[in-house]
Amino acid sequence: MTGAGPLLLGVRHHGPGSARAVRAALDAARPAAVLIEGPPEADALIPLAADPELRPPVALLAHAVDEPGRSAFWPFAAFSPEWVAVRWALEHGVPARFIDLPAAHTLAWGAELPSAEGESEAAEGEQVRVDPLAALAGAAGYDDPERWWEDAVEHRGAGERDPFAPFEALAEAMGALRERYGAGGRPRDLVREAQMRLRLRAARKEFGDTVAVVCGAWHVPALRERTTLTADRALLKGLPKVKTELTWVPWTHRRLARSSGYGAGIDSPGWYGHLFHAPDRPVERWLTKVAGLLREEDRIVSSAHVIEAVRLADTLAAMRGRPLPGLGETTDAVRAVMCEGSDVPLALVHDRLVVGDVLGEVPESAPAVPLQRDLGRQQRSLRLRPEALERELELDLRGDTDAGRSRLLHRLRLLGIGWGEPGSSRGSTGTFRETWRLRWEPELSVRVAEAGVWGTTVASAARAKAEADAADAGALADVTALAERCLLAGLPDALPAVMRALADRAALDTDVGHLAQALPALVRSLRYGDVRGTDTHALSDVAAALAERVFVGLPPACTALDSDAAEQMRGHVDAVHTSVGLLGEALGSATGTDPGAASGTGGAAGAAGGTDADGAGSDGAEGTGSGEAAGVGAAADMGTAPTTTVGTGESAAATPALGAGGGVASSPAVGADRSAGAAAPSHAGGGAAAASVPGASGSPVSAPAPAADGGTVSPPGPGAGASVTTAPAPGIGGTVPSVPGGPAPGIGESMPPGPEGPDRVRRLRGLRGRWRGVLRGLAGRDAVAGVVRGRAVRLLMDEGELGAGEAARLMGVALSRGTPPVEAAAWIEGFVGGGGGLLLVHDERLLGLVDSWLTGVPAEAFTDVLPLLRRTFAAYDPGVRRTLGELVRRGPGEQSDPGARGLTAPGFGVEPDAGRADAVRPVLRLLLGIATEEKNLTGVGV
Repeated sequence: MTGAGPLLLGVRHHGPGSARAVRAALDAARPAAVLIEGPPEADALIPLAADPELRPPVALLAHAVDEPGRSAFWPFAAFSPEWVAVRWALEHGVPARFIDLPAAHTLAWGAELPSAEGESEAAEGEQVRVDPLAALAGAAGYDDPERWWEDAVEHRGAGERDPFAPFEALAEAMGALRERYGAGGRPRDLVREAQMRLRLRAARKEFGDTVAVVCGAWHVPALRERTTLTADRALLKGLPKVKTELTWVPWTHRRLARSSGYGAGIDSPGWYGHLFHAPDRPVERWLTKVAGLLREEDRIVSSAHVIEAVRLADTLAAMRGRPLPGLGETTDAVRAVMCEGSDVPLALVHDRLVVGDVLGEVPESAPAVPLQRDLGRQQRSLRLRPEALERELELDLRGDTDAGRSRLLHRLRLLGIGWGEPGSSRGSTGTFRETWRLRWEPELSVRVAEAGVWGTTVASAARAKAEADAADAGALADVTALAERCLLAGLPDALPAVMRALADRAALDTDVGHLAQALPALVRSLRYGDVRGTDTHALSDVAAALAERVFVGLPPACTALDSDAAEQMRGHVDAVHTSVGLLGEALGSATGTDPGAASGTGGAAGAAGGTDADGAGSDGAEGTGSGEAAGVGAAADMGTAPTTTVGTGESAAATPALGAGGGVASSPAVGADRSAGAAAPSHAGGGAAAASVPGASGSPVSAPAPAADGGTVSPPGPGAGASVTTAPAPGIGGTVPSVPGGPAPGIGESMPPGPEGPDRVRRLRGLRGRWRGVLRGLAGRDAVAGVVRGRAVRLLMDEGELGAGEAARLMGVALSRGTPPVEAAAWIEGFVGGGGGLLLVHDERLLGLVDSWLTGVPAEAFTDVLPLLRRTFAAYDPGVRRTLGELVRRGPGEQSDPGARGLTAPGFGVEPDAGRADAVRPVLRLLLGIATEEKNLTGVGV
């Protein structure tokens, strides 16, 4: 091969033995030019290989300019013979050129590959695609091509020898295979080899015969073949062509592996990299690496384990007739000595070392689309380096850097660049926390090139992509999810187009299920303004209108449903309930009010007196919901007087005042429409008059004002439709000077509703009250599916809208003898399913009703209800099931007997344990940020 003609160095792609042999042959031959298998368009990129910032593994990426998704890669590892040839040429100042088929033809021709192969196989009959290494290994008596290659090439002993001998032997073997199998089932190789011969002829004219060719050993016989120039050009005539661009991109060892689908892949790139870089004693060095990895994973591995593993690997190699221990012998030794026969730690060794997660690097000077450059700048500024090994990233959105990282990752997801996937946060459930799983794959470079059509920066491209997705979205839920993603990505400029698409589709969609699916994502989006500083006012109208349509359409949609549809509808009811609660919180936060302190948003509507559309209580209505004080006369025996509140459905709770004779006098609290109340007259007794002071959330709450009278006074408040509340206060005697009534200093006018206007805010804040009305309608409507009725009762009970007695009454009706057992079981599933076991534990009246109904189910119907009951109760935690079993065993309701204290379930007593409650109060104060016991705990819940 050193005589007349070019130096043909046939190699195995990504073979470390071939790489060492190429270096030795080039050092011996000193060619005038080096020709390498690869796309000729990449010749201009070869000088970048001398840049120290270009670190393999890397790949040449070629993609069609008009269709970036049409792409191809030519990977190079540090132990690839082609990379060694490129580096040798650059180090010695020798021209290096690629001679394979141009990428313009490869990409244009790629779409036709399956049909062409099919036609070729049909024409050639029994000819199949040949694996040259497998054929040679079989001829040598090996059943494993990798083991044959290691023995024949990788493990050749050191010493003085002819550097060209391995290539001559390999070329002779490949010549025999080509004579036997022809193109080996690769008809396109004939075209590629014609292109190589043309490029080789041109190089010989320019440099003479002192040129070296580094290519796959399979192609060497074809390059030696004497063909005419006309014949080679005829094979290349008429090939399709597209405009292409090429650049260097990072690659990974994992993508070099055959398991990744790479055609020229190897089974163990990490092992081959070790063989190439190890200066001596590769087995000892490898087993030391393995020991270090296992020690990092807290496995007990010592130097004695390494010594014994080396001995065992040498012994196995000798027994198997191999010149040196290979990967098989070292793996068996690691399993027996370091892993104690277990394949679990061995899988870690294979993943981290045998394959590996090495990620190459490319310098900034490499060609790139503008979007790629902008992404690189943001990665550097945010200190978010791409890594091949998957890692978890915790973000605190209250910090500028983490907020920027979150926006970048969300924008990339909008563009289809899946560098990170959001996960569930273990440390916190707050909206200011995010958890991401990051892993950079080489294919993401193609996705970046594809996304470059949307813009030159990540922000502009994500905005354009979001607007296009909004126009093309088919389902309403897709548009609401897109709105949520836009807010997460910090793209307020894209929201107008998304909101227009959302409004258009919401107006046309009449399916309640679709509306219910779309609402949660939209309402979640309203909360992001708190943490991300995003203006979400544009979403509130759409969310409110969507919720109103759900309220109207849900009751008829819950009738005439089969079991599967009813279960799905229960999920919709849960989703809407959660969404309405979040919507009330978001709007309350936006307007500076506490939704839990007002009827229609967080407080309950007046149950006895009824409510109007805005949630305002009618005259004399007695507030019963959460956020309202007890009704008039609730503590009449303590000498209390009512407090009158005025406004548009706002309830002000009376705060107890200390007086002399146990009486309380109250002055009017101010609602949303007034800021000044009537003055409280002074009296000469031991009572107290209450003046209006601000509540914990900004709403006015009655507070004590001293009186001088032993009786109680309740001056009338202005306005109509006032709800009346009261609270008792123990008297302590004494006379106090009077204080004029009205608002406390600093209150003035009630808090303004924000830029939306008072009417709009009242409408939005009344959603929760109207939703409770919908739930009441579902709970009492016989035509509604049982699982939905049960769930409606449960939700009302959780909200404080239904007392335990009313819930027990509704359960008794649902479980009466007139109700079919299957329907009754469905009602129970809706009521106590999904974590409702604690209701039965703490309210034995409900448990007794369930127990009585279950024992009365006819035997012939029990089989039908058993799957429903099993599904319901199997979802409970083991502790809840155990406690329910104890309660049922002794009989529900017996713990009301004081003599039955010893029969209660473990952990439950007949009366509250004040001592145990006091023990946890310091912890609760610490969690709630309460410094002293004297601090006012109104509204905190302690």
